[in-house]
Amino acid sequence: MTQRPRFLMCPPEHFCVDYVINPWMEHQIGQTHAARAAAEWEDLRALLAQGDDIDLLAPQPGLPDMVFTANAGLELDGTVVVSRFLTAERRGEEKFFHAFFETAGFRVAHWPENVAFEGAGDALRDEARDMIWCGHGWRTSDAAPALLEKIFARRVVPLRLIDPHFYHLDTCFCPLSGGALLYYPAAFDAASREAIEAIVPPQLRIAVEEADARAFACNAVESRGRVVMNAASPKLRRRLLDAGFMPITTPLDEFMKAGGGAKCLTLRLGDAPGPEVSR
Repeated sequence: MTQRPRFLMCPPEHFCVDYVINPWMEHQIGQTHAARAAAEWEDLRALLAQGDDIDLLAPQPGLPDMVFTANAGLELDGTVVVSRFLTAERRGEEKFFHAFFETAGFRVAHWPENVAFEGAGDALRDEARDMIWCGHGWRTSDAAPALLEKIFARRVVPLRLIDPHFYHLDTCFCPLSGGALLYYPAAFDAASREAIEAIVPPQLRIAVEEADARAFACNAVESRGRVVMNAASPKLRRRLLDAGFMPITTPLDEFMKAGGGAKCLTLRLGDAPGPEVSR
């Protein structure tokens, strides 16, 4: 029997914008609407729950960005690297993410205290190539790719992000099944664009235009051929359909005020190996 995809989400009970740590948050302090955020989050959860399993993480007061569980860490084959947040505003989340993974039976790998790493916001697995793409330049240290390569024994390709609006890799880059890639080329420096083009052949690259990128079309969750995202232009919808994917849009406007979309609100998980935890 095929294993159902599994995601970690955190209800937006305490979600708001009360500080600025990325350009999307500017002028948004106090501007979020709790009821609308709750409805948008529930619509996303319900969409994924149609065919996927959802684990829920308990929200914590004073940690409004904890809803963005993509930043909890990176999990592969039952081993997790828990995030080391660059910004002081999010460091309080780390102990709760760590406790979740330990309780769930995942192996927690050692990670240096002084190396910033923001989980699956910046480290994206490419299942078709059995490798990891790792963004750096804003939130994650350029030392992270080499450390991830040692921990997970997989090739890790570093990609330098150059636009502060695309401060995490998952805001502008989404590996899809079958080796396809949805991405916004202008978010990367020239060397990173060359690296992407050397690995992903042109017929598998779906490059989005600026308007779609700023609508967080690349901040998408793909599961069983469905690509769930905040919004997509008719042109992008056609390209995804032509590539064999089903684009599904669900508005996430409240979360975009904090710089997050569908992918930011989810963390893909595998099966935990058991209660033993390595340090």
